[in-house]
Order: sequence, then C-alpha cells, then structure tokens
Amino acid sequence: MYFAAIELHISIAAEPVFTVFGFPVTNALLTGILGTIIVVSLLGVVAWAVKTGRYNRFVGLVQWVFEGLLKQINDIIPDKTLARRITPLAVTIFFFVLINYWLSILPGVDSIRVDGVPLIRSLTADLNFTLALAIVTVVTVQIYAFRYLGVYGNAHRYFRNPLKDPIGAFEGLLELVGEFSRGIALSLRLFGNAFAGEVLLVIIAFLTGYLAAVTLPFFMVFELFIGFIQAYVFFVLTLIFTALAVSHHEPDSNHSPAAHPKKAALRGK
Repeated sequence: MYFAAIELHISIAAEPVFTVFGFPVTNALLTGILGTIIVVSLLGVVAWAVKTGRYNRFVGLVQWVFEGLLKQINDIIPDKTLARRITPLAVTIFFFVLINYWLSILPGVDSIRVDGVPLIRSLTADLNFTLALAIVTVVTVQIYAFRYLGVYGNAHRYFRNPLKDPIGAFEGLLELVGEFSRGIALSLRLFGNAFAGEVLLVIIAFLTGYLAAVTLPFFMVFELFIGFIQAYVFFVLTLIFTALAVSHHEPDSNHSPAAHPKKAALRGK
C-alpha cells in the first residue's frame, strides 16, 4: 500500500526479485536461503567445537540455550522416548525461526532494492512460510499420535458414536476443529508479529529521518527480544500440541498395555 503524499511502500506479500525458469524467486525466499545457511553453519560449528573441546563464550551460549530447550522438552513431554524424537524438530524450529526473524532487523535491509523491490525480507514475514511451518508441525504431531496411540486410538480422539456417547462425540468434533485452528493460529501469530516488526522499523526509520541512527537501535533491541519470544512460543506450542495429542486416554477397560501394543512398545524402548 502507499501512504498519501509520501513514497513509503509496504507490501504484505513477498515480492519477486527475479525468476529462474519461470519460478519467481521472492525476497523472502532469498532471505530464507541465507537464514538456512546461517543456521546450518552456526549449529555445525558449535557441534564441531563441542566434539573437539574448543569452547568459547559463543559456543557456551549456544550450548546453554540448547540445554534450556532440552529441559523444557523433558518438562512438557514426560515420556523420554517421545521427547527425544520430537527434540530435532522442536529445536530446529526454534533456531530457524529465531535467525530468520532477526535477519529482518539488520540495519538498512529495506534500502537494498532491485527495481524498487527490497532485496531482503524476513522469511517469517511471509505467510506462505509460516503456513507451511505450521502444517509441518501439525502433520508431525499427528504422526507421533498415530505411533503412540495407534490408528484406532488416535481416530477415537475425534470420532465417537454420537448415540452411545453424545458428549464425547461433541468433544471429538471440537478437538477436530481445534487441530485446524491450532495450525492457523501458529501461522498467523508468527506472520503477524514478524510483519508488524518489519513495518515498525521501516516507519520509524522514515519518520525520524536523520535521527534514525539514534532512535532505531532502541526499536531493534526490542525486536530482537520479540524475535526470541516468537521463536520460543512456536517451540513451546509444538511441544504442547504433541503432549496433548498423546495424552488421550481410552476407557479403563482398554487402557491396559495389551490394548495399546504400540504405546507399550514405545514406552518400553
């Protein structure tokens, strides 16, 4: 959109910078590629430093964050086997969202333009990415629920005989609607905060003009904090959704290990 009488252009959608064989490469995609390289390099260097015993403050900081995340996973998901299996996804989401959110806070990112299109835009400010990340999270949660509860046990969370158990059938319908609403909420929450943060920095820089060098750092520090909070919230919600999916209990007559061989086998590993 354009504000009246000023040349301030803000696009809700990611804008294509160039095309490759007819495929539009957007500014968010370019930033996402850069963010992926940074995340893989960062974690790879830290892993190499830990294995070789070459510790420094940066390695210690990343290791401290990882240990804090691991403790949070074990607190939310008491089943140790399931906690280990969900750890790679949850921790990767945290660091990937964090780095890509922080890339939008780099000074002067909006001033680098190609044919009037900003070259860099946070991947988390692209609704396509946040929606895809939410879908991956919801589908992964369902996969773990199938493995933990079995096909029948997981389906029983949503579908029950309305004649025998009308209240349970209504609860199942609410749970089914809740699965879709959780995915939508995950994507919109992250997108809304990331996009609002980018717009805030651009507008502050535009309105303050030559004083931007004085005012922007305060807002950048604030956005760094918001980026950490958003990455942590997505991380925690992934764990909570997983814990809720596997916490479903069948009636007492079916709650024995023999009635749930997959669940018993998973816990016995």
